[in-house]
Amino acid sequence: MTIKRNTQTKPEPKSPIYHAYTVRDGKDGQKGFWTRIGAFFAHEDGEGGTLLLEALPLDGRIVLRAPKADE
Repeated sequence: MTIKRNTQTKPEPKSPIYHAYTVRDGKDGQKGFWTRIGAFFAHEDGEGGTLLLEALPLDGRIVLRAPKADE
């Protein structure tokens, strides 16, 4: 009897092409408050992607930004 083993390795995790932030407007001319809440990963076929959220926005506004080199 031959036992087949799964010799395939899991693919390397891909880096997100965007980070997702919720942005709350500042008051009286102050800057807005940006809180990172997730990431966007592109699909291999180039037709869209997946948005993974780790938290929900407080005001319904989500901004996607490309990660900086130090992130």
